[in-house]
Amino acid sequence: MNAAATTHQHTNCLRCGRKLTSAKSTATGYGPTCTRKVREAAKAEIIATYKPHQIAKAEELIEQGALIPLRTGIYLAPSSDGSRTYKTHRAACSCPAGIKGVHPCKHRIAAHILSLAA
Repeated sequence: MNAAATTHQHTNCLRCGRKLTSAKSTATGYGPTCTRKVREAAKAEIIATYKPHQIAKAEELIEQGALIPLRTGIYLAPSSDGSRTYKTHRAACSCPAGIKGVHPCKHRIAAHILSLAA
């Protein structure tokens, strides 16, 4: 994934709304406490549900701050090349893989992880 095409500078945490002060936090969109909570939530439920490579791709999206919340549980997610965006939720995604529905896409898994941490 092209990080330059999908990285946004955030002023407030995407999870709790608090002001972000460090360069790392503004790049990812999450403060250190919320980052930890997101990771803990992922371990609790996600590990049993998805394969390790799927989780790794979803966590990469979260760490890059690539999922932008639109409203509760619904996110805007970038395509791998950064040229398109998709609407995603823990149960569905408008990306090509999500539409096929054979396997959950990385956007959907990332939305699932974030919804558990909320």
